[in-house]
Amino acid sequence: MSAVLLFLVALGFVSIVAEDLVHIDKAKTTLFFGSLVWVLHFIFPPSGETSDALMMALDENLLDIASLWLFLMAAMTLVAYLSHKGVIDGIVNALLPERMSERKLMLLTGLFAFCFSSMADNITATLVCIAVLMNLRLPREKMLRYVVLVVFSVNAGGTALITGDVTTLMIFLADKVEIPDLMLLSLPAFMAVAVLSLLLSRGLSGELVMEKRHTEVANGDKAVAVLFFCTILGTIFGNVFFGIPPVLTFLFGLSLMFMVVQFLNRDEPTLDYIRKIEFDTLLFFLGVLLLVGMLKEQGVLAYFPKLYDVMPPLAANYVMGLVSSLFDNVPLTAALLNSGINMTLDQWLTLTYAVGVGGSLLVIGSAAGVVAMSKVDGLTFGSYLKFSGYLLVAYTAGFFGVLAVGSLL
Repeated sequence: MSAVLLFLVALGFVSIVAEDLVHIDKAKTTLFFGSLVWVLHFIFPPSGETSDALMMALDENLLDIASLWLFLMAAMTLVAYLSHKGVIDGIVNALLPERMSERKLMLLTGLFAFCFSSMADNITATLVCIAVLMNLRLPREKMLRYVVLVVFSVNAGGTALITGDVTTLMIFLADKVEIPDLMLLSLPAFMAVAVLSLLLSRGLSGELVMEKRHTEVANGDKAVAVLFFCTILGTIFGNVFFGIPPVLTFLFGLSLMFMVVQFLNRDEPTLDYIRKIEFDTLLFFLGVLLLVGMLKEQGVLAYFPKLYDVMPPLAANYVMGLVSSLFDNVPLTAALLNSGINMTLDQWLTLTYAVGVGGSLLVIGSAAGVVAMSKVDGLTFGSYLKFSGYLLVAYTAGFFGVLAVGSLL
């Protein structure tokens, strides 16, 4: 039965790749295969597995999914409100000059996504960056280049901070690295972003002319924008000092938005903005996480630590980054930490970078990629894969940059 379940999981992931060929929305196929494997897991449980143990495993998986769902719902609703009210358009008009080369925009996009994801979570950073790019009304092919850079940059931006990436926090809590050591990762991580921006700029020689539209933003909407920024800061500090889950802080921020708008403009149908978010994105996340949860139940991730028995640690760490583009990097990192592998400080730093940035190599390898795929027309598994060569070069450049920084330590 394990072989059947793994085969169905593989079909689920293949359905994402084949979306352009079969013309069936990936949200439908992943939800179908994700729920099917768990139904079969209950009907044909492993020998000796009790129903309580099965239920506990499912509850654990659903808890992770529910947390991500609610977080996405809150973040997407806040961004939808600010976008509809012209706040994001106003920021674009204020910050960007009337004329700018496409190459300069590429570098600024990477820098903004990298820095913003260091303050916010990857999903929020991706939503805001894509909202800004959409306001520029770029041609489709060029838009894809900028979005690919955003996905890579937001994943790289949080690598050096324990608040920026869960896997970085896990490795820190396991006493493998210290915060001053982690901070040095920002240099090679940004170098990787700069390399990718240069590669993606190839062939871009045009100049963008911004349409400066005067956008009148009401004081109440400015208050919501400030509230959104405070929610991001509150998420970071609340999690660091009090252990408050990010989903709880964002739900509180969303509720404050409802109350603020209610008192400032009683006729504003704020709950309607929840209906504006893309629920196909949420269903896609649900299906993917159900599939990943089944891989975890089948013990697939437990095989990866054995790679360190046949390969040098640095080479194995590089491969783990590639693997994290197919598997959730959180259980993958947990499996490596629980295996008891011994590595030096510079080797742990390369692993931290690899599992944090490696998910960018495939569009389904990170939450940022999945969100981008649901928001941008034309961004599919296949169209993202066309840039895999550039992504691999940038990932490798950053990896060797981490090696250079680690040698100094």
